Amino acid sequence: MKEIERLVRDNIRVLSPYSTARDELSGSPDIFLDANESPYPGGGWNRYPDPRQKELKEAIAPIKGVRAGQIFLGNGSDEAIDLIFRVFCTPGEDNIVAIAPSYGMYEVAAQINDIEVRKVLLGAEDFSLPSEGLLAACDSHTKAMFLCSPNNPTGNAFRAGEILALMGGFKGILVVDEAYIDFCSEPSLLGRLDSYPRLVVLQTFSKARGLAALRLGMAFACEEIISLMSMVKYPYNINAATQRLALEALQRPIDDEVRTIVSERERLAALLPGFDCVQKVYPSEANFLLVKVDDADKLYAHLIADGIIVRNRSRVKLCEGCLRMTVGLPSENDALLASLATYKTSE
Repeated sequence: MKEIERLVRDNIRVLSPYSTARDELSGSPDIFLDANESPYPGGGWNRYPDPRQKELKEAIAPIKGVRAGQIFLGNGSDEAIDLIFRVFCTPGEDNIVAIAPSYGMYEVAAQINDIEVRKVLLGAEDFSLPSEGLLAACDSHTKAMFLCSPNNPTGNAFRAGEILALMGGFKGILVVDEAYIDFCSEPSLLGRLDSYPRLVVLQTFSKARGLAALRLGMAFACEEIISLMSMVKYPYNINAATQRLALEALQRPIDDEVRTIVSERERLAALLPGFDCVQKVYPSEANFLLVKVDDADKLYAHLIADGIIVRNRSRVKLCEGCLRMTVGLPSENDALLASLATYKTSE
């Protein structure tokens, strides 16, 4: 596809990727003498994992409503983010545009790859999408644009129409990070992949699926982009244990858990403004709330003393004076409220 090919780094376009014998194999052999592994079971872990994660992708595809060839699996979504830089952005030459404030790894990955980041602030009052500013920040060397929706740390989601409208004026790769989409009333953009070949959607097993310790992220895109990312990744990037546990996890319904988290989010959003130290609770479509308080550092220390850790975002532009509070179990949320009650009377 020409519009994808023109965006790819020259050295990646001609790359001869590392290939294992199992990449090239269509069937399943009985005897494995290809990879210099130990023939002894080693507790069942002596064989390298499937380098293409075929079984897991085939299980994910119908759940997400995509084709298996549209799925990339990474060591967390961070691997997919890094690969977008390595595939499309020439170090010291190209740039990316991203909303701010947002997930910090976009900027970290860019810095590691020697790529300029052009940050465009969200709307000051409501964290709205600065569409005109994003397009104005682009030039002929802008290879990718990063949006997080629902956004971290602000919690708000952007409408699909306003996100996709950016594609009319932007000719690079549009990356939409949907890590929190399971908690959101806005629909995912996965159904738009075939209509927008330069769209990449990121999702994760770490949030609603409750598998953060496994470090398994997903990128969804057209087959051409997925093929490029698969060509550049390291051969066995997803270990066998993670693949096995993820397959098992896909059999477990999470709808009730998601509903409980959303319900608890709304309960906290209704109760938090009742505390004297809370100035504002921002609307959220994620599994957390951004809360503006009188003295973020002081309240953060108080919560730590009570054994409760939240995220202090008070030094982030547009989030001054704010703490980001993840929605926990009902009992954990009750403990947070109880701690806030003691802060009000004792600090």
